Formats: sequence, structure tokens, C-alpha cells
Amino acid sequence: MLHLKKVLGAKPKEHKESELAVLYTPWGEALDPAHVLEEHPTPQFARESFRVLNGEWSCAFVEGAYEEGADLVVVTSEASAPEHIDTPIIVPFSPEAPLSGVGRQLKPGSLLWYRTTFELSAGEAGECTLLHFQAVDYACAVRVNGEVVATHVGGYTPFGIDVTGHVHEGENELLVCVADPSEYGAHLRGKQRLDRGDIWYTAQSGIWQTVWVESVPQARVESAVIDPDPDTGIVAVGLRLSGASGAPGSVEVSIFDGLDTRGEPLATASCEADATCAVALHVPDAKLWCPEAPHLYGLRIVYGNDRVESYCGFRKVEMREGPAGRKRVFLNGKPLFIKGILDQAYWPDGLMTAPADEALAFDIRAMHEAGFNLMRKHIKVEAERWYYHCDRMGMLVLQDMVSGGGHEINTWHWSYKPTLFRFSWRHYRDDVPAHWENLGAASEAYREEWLATCRDTVTGLGNHPCIIGWSLFNEGWGQFRSRAACSLVCQLDPKRLVDAVSGWYDQGAGDFQSVHNYFRDHRVWRDGGARRAFFTSEFGGFTHRVDGHSSLDEAYGYEPFDDRDEWRAAVLGSLAEMDALEPKGLAGYVYTQVSDIEEETNGILTYDRRVNKLAE
Repeated sequence: MLHLKKVLGAKPKEHKESELAVLYTPWGEALDPAHVLEEHPTPQFARESFRVLNGEWSCAFVEGAYEEGADLVVVTSEASAPEHIDTPIIVPFSPEAPLSGVGRQLKPGSLLWYRTTFELSAGEAGECTLLHFQAVDYACAVRVNGEVVATHVGGYTPFGIDVTGHVHEGENELLVCVADPSEYGAHLRGKQRLDRGDIWYTAQSGIWQTVWVESVPQARVESAVIDPDPDTGIVAVGLRLSGASGAPGSVEVSIFDGLDTRGEPLATASCEADATCAVALHVPDAKLWCPEAPHLYGLRIVYGNDRVESYCGFRKVEMREGPAGRKRVFLNGKPLFIKGILDQAYWPDGLMTAPADEALAFDIRAMHEAGFNLMRKHIKVEAERWYYHCDRMGMLVLQDMVSGGGHEINTWHWSYKPTLFRFSWRHYRDDVPAHWENLGAASEAYREEWLATCRDTVTGLGNHPCIIGWSLFNEGWGQFRSRAACSLVCQLDPKRLVDAVSGWYDQGAGDFQSVHNYFRDHRVWRDGGARRAFFTSEFGGFTHRVDGHSSLDEAYGYEPFDDRDEWRAAVLGSLAEMDALEPKGLAGYVYTQVSDIEEETNGILTYDRRVNKLAE
């Protein structure tokens, strides 16, 4: 039954021009600008020779630099740097984030320039120098000592640059030119909008994840694909090498019981060095990775003078028939009831950037303690250290792809129609080009970017044992050809699950019949002939605003509670209702959500992470 009163109460309100109250998390309040996110950004591919460049840089805004529809690669790479780039900014916080110290929004048509310098010793300058950006939103050109060394498009994927021929001993200048049209343009942008409000949040731009540099040998390991098989205890490691011609003759890979690789290895294997090569290591009686016991094995890869540290976990996820003849998720051969929570990962002081590494771990720990075993990373690719913490702390992850598309929000097709008329969910095809305009997917450039970013996300995060599945499209937003997209992801990663369409406009693909249910009685619905697992991938959203810990006086959510005890009873009652559906065939659920975000006050935690509303 549809509860119309709840539907009407959740109708988006007219956005007010009121400014957000400035809130600080405990980590943001204690931030030392000289020591910002200094941890190695990629623990699954780590060398000792890394140096984080986060901290105080300078920046400048140039208005009226390009017209709508311009090629942003051309714009950023051909623009002339302004004479003065002298506004201090704390990287990697976007200029819109309070922790950046800037407090200014990058608007469409404007450019944001960054400048810093970094020193190289004689020894470092004698090796190869790699410059890494974990994420820059949205398009950028990178200059080193006055020369453009790379361009990049896409606000959620990392990129690295070999700048060996452009650097020298001593001081080197780094300039980055950024353009971000935000919602004005058909591209991936996640939940960001210049016109923020209700479920849309403050648009941010520029560098928003760690920038770092490392000195490496010419003959080095470029990447590793790690595939542990719990059935055999064998870890297959596929390697891509650089400078193999005339370099050391072999690569050696060792595995250790635990993340510490200083002791005696359990096994060692080697392969002849080539552009690509592979080894297999056998671990007798391999310990399995699971939420209750997230055991990890350390890996050491040695190729000549290059040494890379990594890790892996043995675990197997699959779909089998469970109670009531319905499909269920199985982890390591045992049925797993998913108790998930939606994680959009915004921060009042850092926006999409966590104010500290411990802040990432804090959210995971708090959700574990609240009884959840999975976090659905929603419409965002997170800093890789978050996945590392999930790996070591035993938190399962369902990873969303980032959405985007056209400028206009199609409220009727993305929200009102599917909320009011459930029969529309199975009667609106996403492989019909005439429908793509309504779904925000009419732009061919957007569709190509979505597919490319999807590939990069699946391959880039594929070594993490915590990730058990990929969620492709959410509530019809930017959706197109979901069956083909599902096939692509299954080819890229056949050992994980796929939630092809989360919410509505299901096309019968993937491992889940995945529904959002904020306004109807909860039950397990039939899946026709598809026989997939039934998954309530969003529900709840009960809202309770905590005075002094909220961004605005007004609040948005799906059912408001003024009294915290009443809110808590509603949340716990709703979770218990879901638990009771497990014997009837429910495979799992995802409750909305980890924390409040700006106008939304439906989180377990307040936006500043200072109050756990669910705790007694």
C-alpha cells in the first residue's frame, strides 16, 4: 500500500537562498595545514619513495574564460596562467569547502588555477618521477615547469603522469588549470549541484583528493591484478611492467600472513620479466576474509630495484537459492543477509573530502557498531584509503557508479511517476533512444564517459576484498542500456555481483530485483521469470534534526520526528521489520543513511559527526 501522506511530506520544497551554517567535524577543527592527509593514498600499491604534496598551495580564479559547450581539454591546456596566483588554499580541499580557507565557488565559464612547488634531491632527479592526482573535478591541464604534461577529464578517477623529462634537481613548479561546469553540461557529477537543496548538495570543484609524487626506477611495476581463489588457496597475480627490455630478468612475488611483510613469507614465486607476466602463489589452509574476521595477506613485489607492497583477502561471493526458493547472497559458501546503509560521504568542512584519514575509519566503525555489515557507496568513488579501511575492518561494500547527464532534473520520470505508479517500473525501456532524454542520457558524450568511468572504477578498485558488488544505475537517473552495461561489468569482473538498476525502471538484468521503498508497506515482491534475489536497496530516511549540529534551520527527509526517542524507535522498528522478511526471501536491505548532509537530516550521525542519534 502506498502511504500518500508520507509521499506528500517528502515532496521537494522550494529552495531557499539561506547560507549553510559552518560546521566542523572534530578532525576538521584540529586540522594542521602543514600535515594534511599524509598517509599513503594507495595502500594496495605502495612504495616507500612517495611524498604527499598536500598542504598550502596558492590559487586564482579567472572569470569569463570560456563559453558553454567549449572543449574543456582545449580550454584548460591553452589558457594562459594569470599573472598573480596568490590566494592561499589548503589542498586537497576544494575552494568551496571551509577547510580550503577560500570559501568561493568555481562557476561555469570560469577557470581555477593552482600553483605549488616541490623539491627533488639529486638522487630523486636521477630516477623516474611520477606525479599522481587521486581526483580533480572536473577537467584539468597539468603544467610542470611551464610545460603542459597531461590533461584529464572526469572528476572521480585517478591519473598519474611520468614527468621525468620535465623536472630537475631542486625546486620545480607545478600549475594545474581546472574547469568545472557542474550541472551545466552532460557529464558525470554525482550529487553535486550549484542549485543545491533537498537531495542535491553543494557543488565542489578542483583538486579534492591527495596529490603525491614518487621516485621510481625506470624498470618498475606499473600495476598488479590480484585474484585470490579461496577454493584452491591460490593467489594469481598478473603484473604489467615498464622498462622490461634490457632490465632485470625476473619478478619475485611473496605472500605473508598479515599485512606486515618484514618476516618470513608463506610462499614466493617468480616469473620472467616481460611487458605482462603472472605468478601463482599457494597458501595452505588459507584463512577466509569475512566481516567477522577480515583476515588479510600481505604481498611484496620485487622487480630489480623496484619494491611494491600490497595485500589481498580470500573470499568468495556468489548467488544461490536460499529459503522460500528465493535467491540469496552467499559469502564463502554461507548465506549472507545484507544489512546495509547508504553512504554518500559528505562532510560539512571538507565536502567530498574527508578531513582526516581517521574520519573515514570513524564512519565505518560507527556503522559496524550500529549493526550494519555493508555500506553502499552512493554515486561517488571514494578515496582509496576508505576501501582499505573497509578491507581491514571487515565492512562489505556495494559500489555505485557515478551518475550524471543533462542539466535539468526530470522530477516526473526520476521521482513522481515511479513513486506513484509502481507498474511503470517494468514498463519503461532504457534501450530506446527516444526515452534517453527523459532519463538524462540523451548526450552521446555522457554515455561514452559513463562507460569509460565504469570500466575504470571496476578495474581500478577490483583488488579490494570488501567490494562484493557493483551498482550501475540509480532511480533512472542517467540510465541507458542497463542490460548491456551489466554484461560489460560481468565480463570485466565475473566474480562479483551486479545490481544493474537500483530503484526502478528495472530491465530484468543483474543479480538483484533491486527496489527503493520509502512510501509503501515492506514485503518481498515477485520477480516474474528472472528469479533474482530481492533486495530493498534503499528505505527509511526518517529525519531528526539536532539543533546546533545541522546546516540549516529547515530539514528535509521522508518522515520527520521532533523527538529523538520517537525517531530512534521508528528507525529500529523499521530495521526489525526488514529483518523479519529474511525468512520470506529478502536478500538484504540498505537503510538511508550514514549521516545528515546539508538540508537532509536523515542520518544516523549528525553532519558534523559529533552526535550518534541512534545511540542511547
